Amino acid sequence: MTQKKELQVRAIKNGTVIDHIPAELLFKVINILELDKCPTTVTIGNNYKSDMLGKKGIIKISEKFFEADEINKISLITPNAKLNIIRDYQVVEKRIVESPSKVEGFVKCMNPKCITNVEEVYTKFKVLSSSPMTLKCHYCEKITDHKNIRIK
Repeated sequence: MTQKKELQVRAIKNGTVIDHIPAELLFKVINILELDKCPTTVTIGNNYKSDMLGKKGIIKISEKFFEADEINKISLITPNAKLNIIRDYQVVEKRIVESPSKVEGFVKCMNPKCITNVEEVYTKFKVLSSSPMTLKCHYCEKITDHKNIRIK
C-alpha cells in the first residue's frame, strides 16, 4: 500500500524558504530578520521531524528575496540553514547559508567599554569560527561567542 504524502506547509508562488533551522533557534532567526514587520505572508513551522537535526524549523516568506547582509545575519544564528528561492511555485535556486569571514555594521560588541558602545562607530568583527559562531571585535579584540551575539 502506498502512503499519500501531504504538504505540512503550504507552497508559495514567489519568495524564499529558509529550511533546516534548528528548532531551538527558529524564533531567534525570526527576530533578527524582523519578520514581524514583513508586509507579505510569512509562514512559520517548528518542531518538524528532521533526520539531520532531530527537530527543525522552517520559514516561508512570500515575495521576499534576501540581500547579502540579511543572509549574513542568518549565518550568525544558524550557519547551516538552507535557502530555497521560489519563482512560480518552483525552486529555482538552493543555497546553504555560509558564514562570512567578517561581519560589519549590525552586531553589537559585548564589551561595554568598547569604543563602538561609547561613540557612533561602525562595528567590525572577524569571524573566528562558524561552528559554534565566534567573533572578534576589530577595535577592542573582545571575543564574542554564539551565546552572546547581539544584533543592533
